[in-house]
Amino acid sequence: MGVSKHLAGVLLALSAIACAAAQDVNAPAGQTSSPPSAQSSSSSLPHRSAHHNQVPVDDDAGQSPELSRAEAAIEKKDYPDAESLLRKLVEREPVSYVAWFDLGFVENALGKVNDSIAAYRKSVAAKPDVFESTLNLGLQLAKTGQPDAEQFLRAATRLKPTGNVEEGQYRAWLSLAQTIAKTKPEEALAAYQQAATLQPKDAEPHLSAGHLLEEENNFAEAEQEYKNALALDTGSMDAMIGLANIYMRGHQFPEAEDYLRKLLAAHTDSAPVHIQLGRVLSAEGKNKAAIAELQAGVKLAPGDEAAQRELAELCATAGKNDLAEATYRALLTAHPNDAELHDGLGKALLWQKKSAEAERELLATVKLNPDFGNAYYDLAFAANDTKEYPLVIRALDARAKLQPETPMTYFLRASAYDHLRDFKNAAANFHLFLKVAKGKYPDQEWQATHRLIAIEPKK
Repeated sequence: MGVSKHLAGVLLALSAIACAAAQDVNAPAGQTSSPPSAQSSSSSLPHRSAHHNQVPVDDDAGQSPELSRAEAAIEKKDYPDAESLLRKLVEREPVSYVAWFDLGFVENALGKVNDSIAAYRKSVAAKPDVFESTLNLGLQLAKTGQPDAEQFLRAATRLKPTGNVEEGQYRAWLSLAQTIAKTKPEEALAAYQQAATLQPKDAEPHLSAGHLLEEENNFAEAEQEYKNALALDTGSMDAMIGLANIYMRGHQFPEAEDYLRKLLAAHTDSAPVHIQLGRVLSAEGKNKAAIAELQAGVKLAPGDEAAQRELAELCATAGKNDLAEATYRALLTAHPNDAELHDGLGKALLWQKKSAEAERELLATVKLNPDFGNAYYDLAFAANDTKEYPLVIRALDARAKLQPETPMTYFLRASAYDHLRDFKNAAANFHLFLKVAKGKYPDQEWQATHRLIAIEPKK
């Protein structure tokens, strides 16, 4: 069933949520309160929460009344009014890095990302040594996938935040690491280490480093990073998923099972966890428990067709052919032209001795996919049960064009010809069968020997 490979792929996808967060430091200058940020996260740089820090104002006389009114509008989340005020202000004072900074925040809050970037560029150009504007520019560039994001995020790591110095520097290093992870993994790992040093009680740098090391196939170090994250956050779903993934890829199934059960204890209604646990249990040969977990997962996520297919296959493997039949029928309702589903249903029916139904499903299989060699073999068995001997021969002859003959294909063909009283072809196939059987099929060999005595001309 390809359980290990499939599980590794799915778990790897799940563990991507362990990639931690670059946080917004976007804030209007001089603002003392901390309203929620409007800075949105990107797919590559998700963030946990927003932080509003003051940007230093150089003017000894303090900021202008216009800027104060704009920031009051921001405080009230009246972003259109703030935008209007700030646009007029930067037109009159084009080198006001504070006004450009606030405008960058407002444009982002209004969903105008390109205008936000342009405003931040103006702010940084006017005063390059301000941490907050430099970091926010880097974050916005990273969010839109622009190549110079790294330049500004690196610059931010060398600047001093206005307040909460260690937290600000932490966000800068974490943001930089996230941005360069795909192109410069070694430098990204070093950046994660810097972030971890600045915030030693935060699990995020370890989670992200673990995910990156896992992608680099450095499983030993990835395991350690996930364990470091779990030590800091004992309930971290992401760390447990990462560890389970590593253990699964290393065929350490008991260890993978252990972490998935811990996850399930905390997230009983998580379909992915039930499904992954089912796959691990299947890989361990614990079919009954695996079926129960996959059933629970499919019940919670009825749209997960990959899990439904695995459930059907596992039921068939475990001899639960009635369950396999029900699952295949449900899948065929949505995919009536899927040859593999018809084949799976045909086999499940064949094992239940529902040969006529199995024959219909297997005929549908080879009609949809004439090159499906294994289906012809099962079709021959079904046709033999229903005494459709010409169909047995046609199915076996079609299979022979795709796959090598086996002792049982010779025997089935011989038996079919024998029932049709074509003794010449029956004898030829019985002889071919006996030539390759070599004592491995004693019952059939006895039958073939005695039928040859009956049907071959006496010498």
